[in-house]
Amino acid sequence: MPHDQSQRSALHAIAAFEATKGLAALAGLMGVLDLLHRDVRAVVLTLIGRFGLDPEAHYPSLLLHYADLLPDTDVHMLVMLASAYIALRFIEATGLWLGKAWGEYLGALSGGIYIPFEVVHFIDEPSWMNAFIVILNTVIVGYLTYALWQRHQHKAHA
Repeated sequence: MPHDQSQRSALHAIAAFEATKGLAALAGLMGVLDLLHRDVRAVVLTLIGRFGLDPEAHYPSLLLHYADLLPDTDVHMLVMLASAYIALRFIEATGLWLGKAWGEYLGALSGGIYIPFEVVHFIDEPSWMNAFIVILNTVIVGYLTYALWQRHQHKAHA
């Protein structure tokens, strides 16, 4: 079903957002793989010091925690999971950009899976950022569901 211009623009915006998430995950994976050959804790401590952060604060201590976990990480599993996530984001973005129903289904399903976890995370750690993430993902999933509903309505009337 052909979409009107405003709906195509919305789908293109969502596609660009999903592709950006895929690119960010790819950059993150490359960064993590690069860190495997370094003293990760020393790198994180240098970054914390360079930005004048308190190592005991929440996010810097979280970085230090994960820096300590990285050397024991199953690299093959990490690469496989990250590659699957990246591929999913790019496939979804392509389907949405092209206005394909499968792209809308994929986007609604893959985004909808995260909503319960995002809500629980928001309840555990309420913040403006966590609220924004829940709302943004809910709006995107809602819009894609609406686009699919419109598709079915169009087919029913055709």
